[in-house]
Amino acid sequence: MPDMHLLLTLLEYLAFTFIFFVGLAVLAIAAVFVHDVLQRKNAIYRNYPVIGHFRTLFTHLGKFFRQYFFAMDREELPFNRAERNWVYRAARNAATTVAFGSTRDLRPPGTILFVNCPFPMLERDATPVGEMVLGPYCDHPYRTRALVHVSGMSYGALSRPAVQALSRGAAMAGCWLNTGEGGLSPYHLEGGAHLVFQIGTAKYGVRDAEGRLSDERLRQVAAHEQVKMFELKLSQGAKPGKGGILPAAKVTPEIARIRGIPVHADSISPNRHPEIDSVDDLLDMITRIRAVTGKPTGFKTVIGARGWLDDLCRAIRARGLEDAPDFITVDGAEGGSGAAPMSLMDYMGLPIAEALPLVVDTLEAHGLRQRIRVIASGRLITPGGVAWALCTGADFVTTARGFMFALGCIQAMQCNRNTCPTGVATHNPRLQKGLDPGDKARRVASYARTLEREVGVIAHSCGVHEPRQLRRFHARIVMYDGRTLPLDEYYRNGHRVSPAPAARSA
Repeated sequence: MPDMHLLLTLLEYLAFTFIFFVGLAVLAIAAVFVHDVLQRKNAIYRNYPVIGHFRTLFTHLGKFFRQYFFAMDREELPFNRAERNWVYRAARNAATTVAFGSTRDLRPPGTILFVNCPFPMLERDATPVGEMVLGPYCDHPYRTRALVHVSGMSYGALSRPAVQALSRGAAMAGCWLNTGEGGLSPYHLEGGAHLVFQIGTAKYGVRDAEGRLSDERLRQVAAHEQVKMFELKLSQGAKPGKGGILPAAKVTPEIARIRGIPVHADSISPNRHPEIDSVDDLLDMITRIRAVTGKPTGFKTVIGARGWLDDLCRAIRARGLEDAPDFITVDGAEGGSGAAPMSLMDYMGLPIAEALPLVVDTLEAHGLRQRIRVIASGRLITPGGVAWALCTGADFVTTARGFMFALGCIQAMQCNRNTCPTGVATHNPRLQKGLDPGDKARRVASYARTLEREVGVIAHSCGVHEPRQLRRFHARIVMYDGRTLPLDEYYRNGHRVSPAPAARSA
């Protein structure tokens, strides 16, 4: 009976295969057991051979289970699900309305609430956002109406398709794109966006053979019509006091060529600009860059120590308004799209809630507020955050991670490992395939437009014609006793009023 013979042969084959793989599994488990018992680096593996590895597995999987199954909508950091979902809907041009009440807890101290007007602005009375000029003393001042712009993220930290999408999307939305400290790539230019060229402490893209700032390279960059401004980066929110970090895995031959550095080696920028050791050195550098390029020049910094801001303002007054920076980008300590040591990311610098009013009030006290534009940056990705910044005194808001979410970022927290699953922050071609620059460019533009439109909704509810007319008295902050206080009282003479009743009475 040939059929029975065939069946027996098949059963023998299956039995042999089963025994073979069981044997391999037993050998593998035995090998792991022996390794665990003999190794001395991990106490769990040594005391609980084989099964100890399940702890490592569950620890790794735990963060994904928490994100998708266990965390409430408002619980996660740095951005919770409600914030991310708002950005995703805005980027898809989907409805951003919600039902049955807000899930935002309005009771914790520090919560910001806006003051609605009994007679809000009608649509017919609303006016377009006013044009703002940066660099009035420059040969080529920059004019823009846009409120929200793309913060500094370099080609290197981000992938090629991500930069392409940001460039195209920023051009569609009419906002600028900051290049980050990694130099000017063809992908920044190809979309047609207005660009802010960032000069980091390593001078990538504008450095000479010794790593010093090169006037010739500056002129080459400034020759691009799309490059509208230059930003000298002193520090960034993720790592104040530490230069940029690009792991060797991300330093491809193309990125090395653009930056002027060795390929496949860690790209570590100095902690500061070696030639800037005082406020006068800073003003000298800003004046030099502006003179060489003819374009508005400012600086980006995280606020920690405060006295130097007064020294800077006094030096500007002594030298003349033409030597002032055209803008200051205030990055809060909560900023953090780049790789950074946890010791700096967790503990260094002031949050934007304290830093921004401090800078605005210092400029105001020295009569420089109208000369120097203020750009706020630091976890401002939703309409409420942007409106708060405008109330507090910012002229513009920039965001990096908001636009990363618009590109499809899922907050996998793998930006520094070249394993980004959405293709945003990796140079792995297989992972980059998932990011279509054409589709994501439309999402970038939609996010920027929706964000500005809903900031306008808040402004009109407060009774003003357009968002830049928002003032501190349009917002209130919840105190420790549950009452609210207007921001113009909360920030008094550049310092916070104590939120605790006992401290106030003392």
